[in-house]
Amino acid sequence: MPLLVMKFGGTSVADLDRIKNAAEKVKREVERGYDVIVIVSAMSGKTNELVGWVEQTSPLYDAREYDAVVASGENVTAGLMALRLQEMDVPARSWQGWQVPINTTSAHSSARFVSIPRTNIDAKFAEGMKVAVVAGFQGLSAEGRITTLGRGGSDTTAVAFAAAFGAERCDIYTDVDGVYTTDPRISSKARKLDKIAFEEMLELASLGAKVLQTRSVELAMRYNVRLRVLSSFEDTDENSGTLVCGEEEIMESKVVSGVAYSRDEAKITLFTIEDRPGVAQAIFGPLSDAGVNVDMIVQNISEKDYDDSHPGAVTDMTFSCPINQVARAKKALEEAKAAGLIKYDELIIDTEVAKVSVVGIGMRSHAGVAATMFKALAAENVNIKVISTSEIKISVLIDRKYMELAVQALHDAFELEKSA
Repeated sequence: MPLLVMKFGGTSVADLDRIKNAAEKVKREVERGYDVIVIVSAMSGKTNELVGWVEQTSPLYDAREYDAVVASGENVTAGLMALRLQEMDVPARSWQGWQVPINTTSAHSSARFVSIPRTNIDAKFAEGMKVAVVAGFQGLSAEGRITTLGRGGSDTTAVAFAAAFGAERCDIYTDVDGVYTTDPRISSKARKLDKIAFEEMLELASLGAKVLQTRSVELAMRYNVRLRVLSSFEDTDENSGTLVCGEEEIMESKVVSGVAYSRDEAKITLFTIEDRPGVAQAIFGPLSDAGVNVDMIVQNISEKDYDDSHPGAVTDMTFSCPINQVARAKKALEEAKAAGLIKYDELIIDTEVAKVSVVGIGMRSHAGVAATMFKALAAENVNIKVISTSEIKISVLIDRKYMELAVQALHDAFELEKSA
């Protein structure tokens, strides 16, 4: 039998009525001739509730017990989904992570997959089971303890199962009906994409688009798992949603496919640092050790670049990071300075910035994207603070108050409301 993986997020299984709605979608795929592996999240809000209970009980909690508690939300959903399918005369059974088993590393609350053996589930399919309902977000460590994969882990679970079982496709059911050229809440001209390349989706996910979890897209790209993003709340067919696939499946695409944004950014500048070999490592090493995710980096030109007679020349270094990591970054830099690892005159932090990016595989073979982007922002009097680029992306850091204006201007400039 051909095999399909279907994943339902928390809003899609938020209550018994929505679980029934999701089960009806699964039954339709069984009737089309598929064996189905269903990956479920905890019911909407349940994971936050469980995390709250853990933190109230033990502020300095044992991570192993945290995982044991938090993983229970998915177990409940899996059991209820299997029961609902059985009531619909669909042979189904629920599976917890340890029953598969989903083998992971021992990094509690942020575990990674090691292997997903097919033997147990394949044996049940051979006996007549049509649907395996698997609790997402969880696994089993080598020590025999329950582990969890971190927020969004059910998306990653679904892609991992699709890769392990050679699924025809992995359908991700959520509360949106696909991937859009930008956030429809910001631009009324946002258009749903029929297809998007893995690389584009990975960039959009990492830049702030919330449709798919970044790790799941990375895994799908590595194993060439075709993903489809669909709405749980609409009738769907084989042409619904957005297909995330290899670039070779997209005949012709626009130069820019989407505009992404992130509100939660901060800009940090170190003034008058030494301009010498190794200074970048002296700055970013301590930041890495502190777990700060540095993104955009700019080093200013120094006196030395004009005149080699300044052996003690200095420069400035600017970088961006998530706003919730600013305190960690500041502490790490101040400690590095106190330890004599780096010298700087002033540390300036700007927490009123946002990152706006244009993404598209077509940028590889087309010139003028940066010029169009900068012209559109200049026309709206939006000042650019920092710029970073990759082969298929250009990102800028701007004042947060101009973020929505910038997104709308760029969406219009690249005419993303029009299909290719």
